[in-house]
Amino acid sequence: MNSGVRELRPRVADSEKITINLGHVDLGQIDLLVQEGFYANRTDLIRTAIRNQLERHGEAIQRSVAHHRLDLGLRRYERQELEAARNAGEMLHIQVLGLAVIGDDVSPDLARNSIASLHVLGALQASAAVKATLADRIR
Repeated sequence: MNSGVRELRPRVADSEKITINLGHVDLGQIDLLVQEGFYANRTDLIRTAIRNQLERHGEAIQRSVAHHRLDLGLRRYERQELEAARNAGEMLHIQVLGLAVIGDDVSPDLARNSIASLHVLGALQASAAVKATLADRIR
């Protein structure tokens, strides 16, 4: 039975999984802090440590973002925007710090004819076909 509700935009994941290697002593110290109740779990401590370091270097990050002219946060590229660039004879140089999303309705052909370069510090979400088409343009 169809409830009549339809999703206008697909949900974008709000985090990315990473893997790190830690020495046994560091891991033991993390486990001790979790056991003593300072943190809910290992992930909580690691996220807190990362956020503290990012805050500590916040000014340098902001200068670098401005210097490199990066879009900060979530940046979506939909078919209409890429078609407009292609039709205007322009090629986009995409630079994102965060999450770059190329819409599901963007064909590999449109991506190749509208995106000159793609530099993402964070994560890129696009179809496998679009990623394959742009592989030589991704830094």
